[in-house]
Amino acid sequence: MSVVHTRADDRLGEFALRTLDPDADAALLHTWVTHPKAAFWLMQDANPAQVAEEYRRIADHPHHDAYLGLWRGRPAFLAERYDPAHVELVGLYDNQPGDVGMHFLCAPVGTPVRGFTRAVIRTVMAWLFDDPTTRRVVVEPDVRNTAVHALNAAVGFEVLGTITKPEKDALLSVCTRAQFQAAVTDSEGAQA
Repeated sequence: MSVVHTRADDRLGEFALRTLDPDADAALLHTWVTHPKAAFWLMQDANPAQVAEEYRRIADHPHHDAYLGLWRGRPAFLAERYDPAHVELVGLYDNQPGDVGMHFLCAPVGTPVRGFTRAVIRTVMAWLFDDPTTRRVVVEPDVRNTAVHALNAAVGFEVLGTITKPEKDALLSVCTRAQFQAAVTDSEGAQA
């Protein structure tokens, strides 16, 4: 399992992404994706074997990848990258060259750390934009997931509109490299 990206957060320290091992990580992921706070992940009733099966399917897919996020060296979040021309959004929006789809999930914790989720999404976005072929990041969160909508806006996402997927009504949003950089720069200036 290799680390594919690291990012130092001025306040919270080191974040990293490593390749996911569907079998070795399944028990941990099961506790995350079935937690009540992960209701929008749509795996509430999955057992550990089903979680392992889902992440083996993702690992074997040519257009979908999953990564375990680490905070200070410990598992703390999950990130998925996908090609929306082949996964999730096929035929549902005007796909552009260089579009990359993204999902992320923070591990449930007893005591939340202020700014943690924002640091996670910034880490995931920085990783996706490290690839020079990525022109836009595309997301499709549930229309009811207002907390994620606010986070998406904070890192530069622009709402394109609502789309209907088989499992949910989603708020299709995109973020260009320039929008992300402007949002990050603005928020750093505001914090100074």
